[in-house]
Amino acid sequence: MKVKVGIVGCGVVGTGTVRLLLENSNIIQKKTGVELVLTKVADKDWERKREIEIPTYLRTHDYREVIKESDIVVELVGGKDFAKNLILEALEENKHVITANKRLLAEDGLEVFRKARERGLHIGFEASVGGGIPIVKALKEGLVGNRVRAIYGILNGTTNYILTKMLEERMDFSHALELAQKQGYAEADPSLDIDGWDSAHKICILSMIAFGRYVPFEEVYVEGIRDLDLLDLELGKELGYTLKLLAISKRRDGSMEVRVHPTFIRSEDALAKVSDVYNAIMVEGDFVGKTMFYGKGAGGQPTASAVVSDIVDIAKKLLFCTKDKDQLEWEDQSLYLSKDFYSRYYMRFDVPDRPGVLASVSRVLADYNISIASVLQKEKVCKMAGREGEPIVPLVILTHKAYESSMQKAIREIKNLPVIMGEPVVIRVEEEAY
Repeated sequence: MKVKVGIVGCGVVGTGTVRLLLENSNIIQKKTGVELVLTKVADKDWERKREIEIPTYLRTHDYREVIKESDIVVELVGGKDFAKNLILEALEENKHVITANKRLLAEDGLEVFRKARERGLHIGFEASVGGGIPIVKALKEGLVGNRVRAIYGILNGTTNYILTKMLEERMDFSHALELAQKQGYAEADPSLDIDGWDSAHKICILSMIAFGRYVPFEEVYVEGIRDLDLLDLELGKELGYTLKLLAISKRRDGSMEVRVHPTFIRSEDALAKVSDVYNAIMVEGDFVGKTMFYGKGAGGQPTASAVVSDIVDIAKKLLFCTKDKDQLEWEDQSLYLSKDFYSRYYMRFDVPDRPGVLASVSRVLADYNISIASVLQKEKVCKMAGREGEPIVPLVILTHKAYESSMQKAIREIKNLPVIMGEPVVIRVEEEAY
């Protein structure tokens, strides 16, 4: 028996998937007993150049041809509205679906998965997070016996490349972004990456798998790297930390936190050593402890590998008549989503180099029950002249763990102190020892 596969969208990932299916179908059949037959590939533009020539007999402009002639429909068009309508239409026609569309699943996944479950159909989405890193399968299968405590992810290669260049080559943000665009790692409009939305879509999906709770995307806290100053990366390094755009999901006292923001982590930690365009995801389970998944998080071939993995999984279920509970049902609503994070904090204030400054700042922090762990004042780093010509220097404070709500109130009060020049810098610190 053969399983027929059709693809809608023949961009970089779609072309990679076609190539893999055409070149390695014999290998797949030998390994799994599954014979995959590529039926149709739909795309609106067959004139553009691709890494391989798509055979004419596979080409079509009509996505409905793909749905009609396939057992499994692979959606690789990107965007949201058309992709959503395509997937729902395929499900209505009783076709199983595979998608790499992280935005769609994060924002409208509830509707899509409910439709699939109602009709007894499968949805594969390994390629939606981490490119070729098999993190979805790991959470659903390899770590199924664990109660997941936390997920920490470097989930966007563009921002990781930019932060690597800033720190290693002492570049400011704008120059590092320009280099990323020249290398093809960043789009002409890089907002989705540098403002944290790409990472937020991915951690939203991982959180729903790990914790069995639907996470409304609009409730995920998101902060990007656009406003980062090289000075803070360097001061953090001096304190023993490396800055990453970290996607975090964790349980805490009956609640869960789901957030994306620049984060200092200890420079000796494994995640801190992940550089350039690579992704890494650290999962902590109650029995397995910490385990890390590392690899290329994007690109045609790694993502195509993840797509085909899903194709094979669903094809095996169809051929061997196996049934399992592989759809997200989000029945566990016992964990509430908290935005009052509990974290350490790095703060930098530009202040006059004179007595009493630290005392005035620390009094405000004490009023909000925020304990200071260490202080660093760089008297040789003179940033500007103050109101009376006195030097303005960076004052860095590291705190013990505190609640986000307390920190925000303290910062609002501190910034109004007459000794504070400009906007304070606040960066969260993830460190278990404190």
